Amino acid sequence: YSRAMNFRCDFLMKSEWFFWPLGILMRWLGGIPVYRSKKMSMTDQLAQVARERDIFHLCITPEGTRSRTEEWKKGFYYIALKAGLPILLYGIDYPTKTIRCTQVVVPNGNIDKQMNDIKAYFKDFTGRHPEKFATGLK
Repeated sequence: YSRAMNFRCDFLMKSEWFFWPLGILMRWLGGIPVYRSKKMSMTDQLAQVARERDIFHLCITPEGTRSRTEEWKKGFYYIALKAGLPILLYGIDYPTKTIRCTQVVVPNGNIDKQMNDIKAYFKDFTGRHPEKFATGLK
């Protein structure tokens, strides 16, 4: 999608994938290696990367992709908060084959309210495997 819209979108991947020669391709595609052994938290690492770049787009799926979970990870929120960046909510609706981004969240530290707002935005999207997706909202 990002290539079709003519912008670069980075993604996270385990640092083990960034070996020669595959590492060159992964970085070219937008891969950012995650070094789990570093003392610095991943959110601090990514906030630092974001502050150092003129343009920074990072694609994160906070709910996970392999199995159903009611609680979403909040790292994407803290990265945006620490880096002073907005969060653009892109939803993929598999049955209609559409991608929409109609809401932007500017992190203000009120994570409980803003996470509920983010989850509510995604409740109307249907993924390829809807049984694996949950917002945790009642």
